[in-house]
Amino acid sequence: MIWQMALLGVLGVSAGGVISAGAVALIIGLGIIPRYASLTRTAEHVRLYEVMCMIGVFLGNLAFFYQGNLHWGTAGFLVYGLCAGIFLGGWIVALGEVVDIYAIMARRLGITRGIPIIIISMALGKTLGSLLFYYKGWW
Repeated sequence: MIWQMALLGVLGVSAGGVISAGAVALIIGLGIIPRYASLTRTAEHVRLYEVMCMIGVFLGNLAFFYQGNLHWGTAGFLVYGLCAGIFLGGWIVALGEVVDIYAIMARRLGITRGIPIIIISMALGKTLGSLLFYYKGWW
């Protein structure tokens, strides 16, 4: 019985590691981390950003795996918040890069007015959809 639990633990941590590596490889492969470092003029810390992204994704997987049964204490949650915040910041920079796609699309489609309304509508739709998702308990 204890060996089965240990095996499941090792498999869970390994799966989290694989998912973390894949997510961070996607972020690095898209050039998000170097872009983030160049925007903040902190290119000497690229390695640190990569490590923080990896730790954030891994701890996020671990927290999801245990569904709130982790007792990390205040210091543990501060470390998790730092790592997850850096990870989220990287994705926000990526979103900024994606916004350029909307400008190109609007130019090619000939949309000259109403772009802010389109972007706000998309954001409101996402927000309302997320609120409905959690309100209805569909997770």
